Amino acid sequence: MKNIKDELQNIILGDEPAGQANKLKKAQCFLRSDAAAGFAAKKQQYVKSKETAKLLTFAERENLFYTPLILQSDFISEGAEQKVYRLNGTHVVKTNAGIFYESWLDYFNSLIIHNYFFPATAYTFLGFKIINDELNAVVMQEFIVASEPTDLTAVKNFLEFNNFRNNRNNDYINNKLGLIFEDLHDENVLSFNGVLFFIDTIFYLTPEFYLTPGFYIS
Repeated sequence: MKNIKDELQNIILGDEPAGQANKLKKAQCFLRSDAAAGFAAKKQQYVKSKETAKLLTFAERENLFYTPLILQSDFISEGAEQKVYRLNGTHVVKTNAGIFYESWLDYFNSLIIHNYFFPATAYTFLGFKIINDELNAVVMQEFIVASEPTDLTAVKNFLEFNNFRNNRNNDYINNKLGLIFEDLHDENVLSFNGVLFFIDTIFYLTPEFYLTPGFYIS
């Protein structure tokens, strides 16, 4: 039986990019190494501004800017965190300024965790884009059309079966894995023919994520 926590630690703390995840992992590895050097730390506003400056330099050097135009005529919807645009008949593009995260590293960790748990709606990181003088990540995702309203009780039952405990409103925590999973309302989880599709997720790592032999919290 696979050990989910070991696998998550390997993909979050490892350095090996693979396949379509190459750009995503490349950015995450850069941010993680920068954090390890003592750059990402405690004070959100101070840290994120400096982290963003370094990320801009990195993106320029590694050719990680998304250059195609994102047209307003393709706009579909937006939430507090991101905007969604039609890309083609099967996929959408989402722009995200990372406002729900204390650091860009947290945002990229969340993408990687989402892709691990929900490959059917995996994010493909396309690059960075400056929008209204603000750095945004641009990701592509399969376009899911709901066939019925989402039953949030079914969402809760599914997550609790997988050891995510509902701790408030639409937020969950898994103490064994060291993960917080938030904002699972009916616009972020869609239902198609009774199957749940998690399309917009927010994951955070807790200190418990690192508590296994070989990994230590600094």
